Amino acid sequence: MLTLERAKELNATMVTEDHLIVHALNVCYAMGAMAKHFGEDPEHWQAIGMLHDYDYQQYPDEHLQHTEKPLLEAGVDPEDVRAILSHGWGICTDVEPVTDLEKSLFTVDELTGIIQACARMRPAGIKDLEVKSFMKKFKDKRFAAKCDREFILKGCELLGMDVKDVAVICIEGMRPHAEELGLAGTGEA
Repeated sequence: MLTLERAKELNATMVTEDHLIVHALNVCYAMGAMAKHFGEDPEHWQAIGMLHDYDYQQYPDEHLQHTEKPLLEAGVDPEDVRAILSHGWGICTDVEPVTDLEKSLFTVDELTGIIQACARMRPAGIKDLEVKSFMKKFKDKRFAAKCDREFILKGCELLGMDVKDVAVICIEGMRPHAEELGLAGTGEA
């Protein structure tokens, strides 16, 4: 089974840009929280989240087309590789998310971008971010406009969950890592 340590090692061979590393960590911690919600192994789900954009920096226009072979050759379990590929369903792969892990990754990839943007606007960062504030920004399509709400909603539908409930889980998963994620706020009121 893929460990978080191994996922970080593999990711570091391909991902060096700070914003992509932070995105991987956001997804990693949100996935750990989703695993807890579903009664699964948080570290395993965090590892999948950490590695989900493995080839994006090197091949942004061919995202996930350079992921399967190198990860399988590195000893990553085929089920874990499939989970990573599934987050591109309907965008750049035809791998449909079917497990709770896959559906969660598909959903939180874009969702964490909106959470991050919300937290960065607040003096206390993510520390006091409430789902009510998140939902207000989620409904404003101009806010964090690059985060595709349709994919988030599609993922929530796959999970059989409301976006508000998924957001609460992700915020709670990211909150303890506020410093590492650059979401601790300015401290200015």
